[in-house]
Parts: sequence; C-alpha cells; structure tokens
Amino acid sequence: MSSRSESSITLKPYPQEFAATVGEPEGVKTTVQCALADATGRVWLGGEQGVLALDPAGPRRYGPEAGVSAEVLHLCQAQGTIYAATAKLLLRREGERFVEVPGEWGQIQALAGRGDHLVLAGDAGLHVATATAWSTAPYPAKAEIRSAAVGPEGEVYLATSQGVWRWDCAAWHTFGAGEGHSGLASVDARAVFVDGHGHAWVGTAAGLQILDGQEWWEQVRGQDGLCYEDITCLAPLPDGGLWIGTSWGLIRLDGGDWHYYAGRRWLPHDRVLAVAATPEAVYAVTPEGVGKIYTRNMTLEDKAARFEERIQKRHYRLGYVADCELAAPGDLEHFTYEASDNDGLWTALYVIAECYRYAVTKDPQARRLASTSLQAMLELQRKCSLPGYVARALVRKDEPNTRKSGGEWHDSADGEYEWKGDTSSDEIDGHLYAYAVYYDLVADAEEKRQIAQVVETAMDYIIAGGLLLLDLDGKPTTWGVWAPSWLNGPREFERGLNSLEILSHLIAAHHITGKQSYLDVYQELVRKHHYALNTVHQKITQVGEVNHSDDELAFCAYHPLLTYEQDPELRRLYLLSFERSWKIERPEHCPWFDFMYGALTGKPFDLEESVRTLRDIPMELVTWATHNSQRTDIETDGEAGRFREAQARAALPADERQVMRWNSNPYHLDSGGHGRSEDDGAAFLLPYWMGRYYGFINE
Repeated sequence: MSSRSESSITLKPYPQEFAATVGEPEGVKTTVQCALADATGRVWLGGEQGVLALDPAGPRRYGPEAGVSAEVLHLCQAQGTIYAATAKLLLRREGERFVEVPGEWGQIQALAGRGDHLVLAGDAGLHVATATAWSTAPYPAKAEIRSAAVGPEGEVYLATSQGVWRWDCAAWHTFGAGEGHSGLASVDARAVFVDGHGHAWVGTAAGLQILDGQEWWEQVRGQDGLCYEDITCLAPLPDGGLWIGTSWGLIRLDGGDWHYYAGRRWLPHDRVLAVAATPEAVYAVTPEGVGKIYTRNMTLEDKAARFEERIQKRHYRLGYVADCELAAPGDLEHFTYEASDNDGLWTALYVIAECYRYAVTKDPQARRLASTSLQAMLELQRKCSLPGYVARALVRKDEPNTRKSGGEWHDSADGEYEWKGDTSSDEIDGHLYAYAVYYDLVADAEEKRQIAQVVETAMDYIIAGGLLLLDLDGKPTTWGVWAPSWLNGPREFERGLNSLEILSHLIAAHHITGKQSYLDVYQELVRKHHYALNTVHQKITQVGEVNHSDDELAFCAYHPLLTYEQDPELRRLYLLSFERSWKIERPEHCPWFDFMYGALTGKPFDLEESVRTLRDIPMELVTWATHNSQRTDIETDGEAGRFREAQARAALPADERQVMRWNSNPYHLDSGGHGRSEDDGAAFLLPYWMGRYYGFINE
C-alpha cells in the first residue's frame, strides 16, 4: 500500500507486569503489618493472624497452634531461620513451630538479621545476638526506632526519628542533618539496609541517602529521578534492583531507571507500610491489604491475544467495539455495554487492527472479526432513516444489557433500532480510513461492492449538502463541516484539519468507487479554495488549544491521503504537513503515529520507544484514578492543557498515566476515575498489528 521504512526490530519475550491483591486464596484475611523475603525467595507476612508463609505449593499459616498467639509486627531472617516479634515477644521458628526466645526486650521497635547476627531494637536499648551470645548497648539519645540493619562486618544501623545511628560493636556514631556530603536531607529516617560493600541505604522523609560506612553521604532526590521522596520502607534485590515504599506509591530502581506504581491499578492503597521483594514479585503491605506486582515473560503477540480476549468478553456488541460500564469498581464480571458517541470510530480502528492482523497471519478468526465489525459499521448508515447519513451509534430496541449514551436518538426506518445523530467528523474519518484498509487488504468481490455502495452514498450526501454533514433538521452537525465558505471563513480554527479530512475522504472514495466526480471536487478544493495549502499547518499549537483528539483524527486522514495521492507536487505539501505534525507528536512516543510515519515516509523513527510504549501499556485497563502532580521527579508545564488540566513537560509512561486511547493527553498529570469502566484495548491492537504488517516489529 505504501513505502516501508528501513527501521526494523526482532523482539524476544519480555517481562510483562501484572498486579493483584493477595487475599483469601493466599490466606490473607486480616491486617498485615510486616513482610520478609527470605534467602530462598519465600515470602513471609506477619500480622493479626500470626505468620503466613507464601509457599508455591500453598500458604502455610503459623498461628496459636504453632506458637504465635499475638499480632506479629516484625520479621527477619538470621542464624538460618525466621524470627518474628510481637509487641514484647521474640519468636524463633524451629521446624513447624515458633518458640519464644527468652529475654527482657521491653517494647520491640525493630528487628534485623544477617548471617549469624540478630539485632533487636527495644525501647530501652539495642540487643545483638551472635551464634553464641547476646550483648546489649544503651542508645545514644532518645528517639523512635523505625528500622534496623546489619552490615557485613556486624555493624548495626538504626533509622530513627532523630537521624541514623551506627553501632560499630564498641561505640555509637550518629548522623543528623547537614549539607552536601556530610549529612541527611531529613533526620526523619524510616528505613535502612546495608549492602555487601558496607553502603548503608537510608529512606527518609526527604529522599534516599547512601552512606559509605564512614562519614560520606550521597543524597538521591527528585531531581535524580526519585519519583516521590517521602520514603517508608526499602527492599533490595540480589541483582542490584531496589524497591522503595513511600507514603504515596511504590518505586522500583532498576538498572538506573525509575518506575512508579501508584493508584488502584497497582496497589490496594497508596501508602506502603512494608515491602518484600523477590526476583519474580514484590509484595507491598498497605492499610487496605497486600498488593502483589509480578512479571510473566510474554511476547507482544501474547499481549495482543489477551487484549483480543478482553474485547470479545466485555466490549463486543453487535460487532461494535463498545464502552463497558462496571457494576462496581473493578468488577469485571458484571457490566453494561454503552452505546457511545463514537462507536463508529472505535469500531473502525478495531477493524483496521484486524485487517493488519489478517494480512500478517492469515488467521481466519482475524478475518471473521474484521468482517463482522465491518458489517456493523455499514449498518450505521443502512439503518439510518436519513439516506446517506452515518450514525454515531446503533442500538436494537430489544437489545439487553445496553445503555444509550446521551444525545440525539432516532428510530430506524424499520422501527427495530435507534440510531444516534449529530454525527461528528470523527465517525467519517474512522469509516473512510477503515473502509480503505479493509478494501485493500481483506475484502472479497462482494464486500468491495458493499463498501463502494455505502461510500458512494455517504460521499454523495456530503457533497449534495455543500460539503456539510446535514442532520435530520437540515442543519450541519456540530463538527461535520468541510465547506470552503465555512473553513475559509468563520470556522478558521478547523481549517487545517477539516481541509485535510475532506481531501482524504474524497481521494479514498475515488479509490474505492472509481467515480471521477470525487476527484473533480478534490481538484476544485485544491485549486480554487487552497485546501492543500490549508493542510500545511493543520496541527494547532496555540497554548491551551492543543487538541489531542484532533491529532488522532489527523492521522486517520493522513493514511488514505498519502497512500493514494501520487502527484509529487501535492505530496510535497501533504508530506510537509505530515512531517510537521509527526515532529510535534514525536515526544509522546505513540506507536500508531510512529509506525504510520515510517510507513508513509520510509524514514527512520523512534522504533525502540514505540515498542517500549506497547510494552508499558498496562494489562489492566480499568479506569482507576491516577495522580502524578505530587511527584518530585516531574517538571510541571507552566501552561495548562485544553481542559485546564495540569500537565508535565514530558509525556508520562503509559503505565504511569491514565488509561487512554490515542485521543487523550499523555502529559496529563492527574485524572479522575473510580474503577467503574474499562477501556477495550484496541489502542494497543492497532499499532501492534500495523507494526507487524509494515515489518517494523518481528516476533
């Protein structure tokens, strides 16, 4: 259909992240206070019901019958076993029981272990045990002890409300606030661990501090990439990774890269009280339960299959890709379809994805799904009581489990359906784009005839209306405006995009139907009304007026126009427009826009970033709220978005921002959402299969 870029990458399986709440099946029924990952990778949880070991074969609980009769507040591994502490008792695991370790500990505030060393911080002093004996040391000052750690030489670090204390087995050394490399950004220390080289990593209320074991500190804060500075707990990994719990989400430091996990997409609650990490998963203890983030090796094609399954389960209504409203937050078993403003557009983009999938795989399921949804799109015109008009959505009057969205609804000619009016240019853009791709890649002779018939009827209706989409009342719909007297007049703000749209529709209609009259109108718009020139600056960049929905519509129009227009002089203008638009969109790393740019220009683009976006799109697409304005690593844009929303200067990663299609603002910091709806995921399927079709990605 068009040129191919030289960019190409062969992909291997990658670790895809999933999130879950550890609940009844794992044996977690009540409040959990602490967590531990032992040397074998087994995870232990302590709380109201004692100690719970999360074994691969099933959870193992240690309660009163196993010697644990009070709430467990602390866990550690030392001397080849697991220790647990309640408010005043120290327990040691022996076989399948925990037995009390005698001693006067007072109120136990922290517990830590390393090799043969066991450390218990009581309210009156520090208790240190080796394999043979206990020793005690009074504290250098009065403070709340939050965390303890043992170094490779047996040294002990305590994170306290008054800074960090270090016990070198003979004397205390205290570290408080200070500038540069000589102190803490905050004396409010909450967590500490010591690595194999004696570096003490300390989480504080003002970021991460790293001590060399002597007198030299390095501070790691927001400007260094730390997503949120109010740290509550730390969990290192053997491969050098680090999990950081905060009062607002969970952070992973991995190979120098930072990743942020917050909101119900990832955690039961944003305040992380304790964290335990293995190479396969992290367990975050929160006030609302224990969250688990884990990975599974999979390919992007595996991911596409799961997204396809989601659409068929909860988003496929009469062949339309429909919105899905959940009965309760996160409840994917009970839902209602919604016939939305843009059933036609979302279904069109899904049809294109299935067309590319079929072209790549020849999978009969892909052809069947594409064909079914194509027929549903054709019905949006056939069922209208206004010949030539394309409805936004269509609902059977006897259709169960479906809610009509607000707007204009009218009876179909046969009385069996209702169709939604005030159709936008969005629908026409999506229809012509999908019809063109389906016509070229999938359609048999009968389907080509059907597509040509509806395209001809629709375009004739628009042309007869003076390049206006006239509604039942004989007036133009709100956004169905392509007439020169409007675009070169009072609707100047739509001039660039709508000129691009109608030129694309006309040339696609000519390609499909062969009617010369469409080319005649096309040439008249170019020569008499400077529509080709209008496209050059179609992308509006005025502050506060950037419309990401218009970006999506523009790329829908660019594809047919640059695929079918072969005149080099017109292509010069259109490519000038396309190049400008893509360069503005480039920082967003939208794989659909990137793959289209590579396909239509043959030029290199940011392929690895596009793949990263595909990988980062979360597996769960429930519309939970997301908040990023509190983050310390993000530079906020001084200008608000089109809806006066706060924005970041750089686009947020796909797994850290709101669930979105390619018509939303990727710079948007905070978004609402109560988990009462789910996105369909076609926004992943379209670029993935497009990338496969054009050879940019190989699996």
